Amino acid sequence: MDDLVQWLGEQLDEEQREAEDALKKTTTTRRRIGGRWVEDVVQPPEWRRSAWSPARVLREIDADRRILDLYVTAVAERVALRTRMRALTDKELDEFGRLHAQESVLIETGRRLAPIVRLLALPYEDRPGYREEWRP
Repeated sequence: MDDLVQWLGEQLDEEQREAEDALKKTTTTRRRIGGRWVEDVVQPPEWRRSAWSPARVLREIDADRRILDLYVTAVAERVALRTRMRALTDKELDEFGRLHAQESVLIETGRRLAPIVRLLALPYEDRPGYREEWRP
């Protein structure tokens, strides 16, 4: 899953760059209509013929990154807990039990988020580097 997380992050970076570049092509003009000033957002012609919106793409990327971060955080916290558990002595059984319970929650969180991360990668399956093993 580490490879998938890294690859998906790279795809999101590329999409973000493209959307930000597209937003730079959007201009705002002001004109006077009926005695008052009105602002118009002028988009390139190719956008007007499609439902594609760079602002929407950026919002989707932000949402995808947040989901990815939930997974990465759960995995990293589990690794950190496991390290703490290994350092405990036999006298610290209560602490071990508490950490083990936390680890169980993190394992379950990762297990539930892993298929979602695979689904997030699916729109990019036609890009170089996508592996069939990642398919949900």
